[in-house]
Amino acid sequence: MRVIVTGGAGFIGSALVRHLVLEKGYEVLTIDALTYAGCEASLKEVEGNARHRFLKADIRDRAAMDAAIGEFQPQRIMHLAAESHVDRSITGAADFIHTNVVGTFTLLEAARTYWSTLEGEAKEAFRFLHVSTDEVYGSLGDEGLFTETTPYDPSSPYSASKAASDHLAKAWERTYGLPVVVSNCSNNYGPYHFPEKLIPLTILNALAGKPLPVYGKGENVRDWLFVEDHARALDVIIATGRVGETYNVGGRNERRNIDVVRTICRELDTLVPTDSPRENLIEFVADRPGHDARYAIDASKLEDELGWKAQENFDSGIARTVRWYLENEWWWAPLRARYDGARLGLKLAEGKETA
Repeated sequence: MRVIVTGGAGFIGSALVRHLVLEKGYEVLTIDALTYAGCEASLKEVEGNARHRFLKADIRDRAAMDAAIGEFQPQRIMHLAAESHVDRSITGAADFIHTNVVGTFTLLEAARTYWSTLEGEAKEAFRFLHVSTDEVYGSLGDEGLFTETTPYDPSSPYSASKAASDHLAKAWERTYGLPVVVSNCSNNYGPYHFPEKLIPLTILNALAGKPLPVYGKGENVRDWLFVEDHARALDVIIATGRVGETYNVGGRNERRNIDVVRTICRELDTLVPTDSPRENLIEFVADRPGHDARYAIDASKLEDELGWKAQENFDSGIARTVRWYLENEWWWAPLRARYDGARLGLKLAEGKETA
């Protein structure tokens, strides 16, 4: 099996690459432009593996995509390359439109051109998986879950760009017959997570004794999905999912942001005790614009039709994650050396960057 993974040096992408190469034994070509959140060190576990190749390239570069696809001759393309941080999208929306919308269009066209050259079983078996987010659905109230038929209602430039790319992927299946499947996931966490996101930022700031700023009152709810569970889900979806369908991937682990932060503090207090509980480092700061109140995924379609189940609950997953950061300073220390541990991209009137 030959698989191209775009964005494979990113957080979710690298977990997927490790799963496909080390667990499934597939031949994988990782394509990544190595922008700020792309980290080739995240692929250390497959470095030198004969089944893995790495190409530094931008999905917006049509010639590069044509050449890479034509040379590698993939049976599957798994598209994860995207700008993904909401705060950054608020202050720099252009990058999100260029990469997530124009980049997806360019890759779809390159894939369609390649697919049109295939014949027989090879053409029938080819699949393109477009990986997206539950943020395209907007915000939930206190009740209910996002399903695959929930109307799109994006709130941020990031989620709007991902909604647009979802529509492009579906349109290329309906208009041209390109065998596309779409997935929408809840919030991921786990090893190799770039430290501007809530969980890794909290872990590293708490270790360093820095403030732990939390938006508003910390009552925004997210459904947390361990990244290795997500990688397994993506492999199942592209292998057995129905063409033209969407599959939601969620961990069934809803938590308020403040509870996530407190759980991390308690875990660290147990593993690396200090004189004062780390919960004392929590600071509540002004909320960010358009902050969705609650996300929660109904993963029944994926579970019932394709047989996937998450293997980690939040408590077991967060324990694994905290221990990984304690044991892998080699990975995150270089990032912290050029990054001061504050959320990037959004400065509120108070002059604080937020978590």
